Amino acid sequence: MANRKVTLEELPSAINKILDEYAGDILSNLPEITERVGKKGVTAVRNSSKSSFNGDKYYKGWRSLSERTRMGAKVTIYNAKLPGLPHLLENGHAKRNGGRVPGKAHIAPVEKKLVDEYERKIINDLSRSG
Repeated sequence: MANRKVTLEELPSAINKILDEYAGDILSNLPEITERVGKKGVTAVRNSSKSSFNGDKYYKGWRSLSERTRMGAKVTIYNAKLPGLPHLLENGHAKRNGGRVPGKAHIAPVEKKLVDEYERKIINDLSRSG
């Protein structure tokens, strides 16, 4: 297609074909990258919560769930044993007799690192295949 001349009428279909090929390159390895980053994220959140909070049940409860979606894949990292606790510990909560307990950010820093790593891996994967 690169050496072939395209008429004005064929231009939209030629552009769509190029974009479809590009999207195929992106989406082909996306589920594997997503799953690897998700597993790494579970380990990082476990380590973060083990050092921040006392309690085996909390830090051993972290799991990841990878799903394939229409646009590729997504991963959800959650605490299976104590599902409501991460929100309270991360953001703080009200005390029983008044006042508030301040939150300890132990998930947000890991999330930021994972998002940066995910983007970097996708870009590296595209540069190798393109």
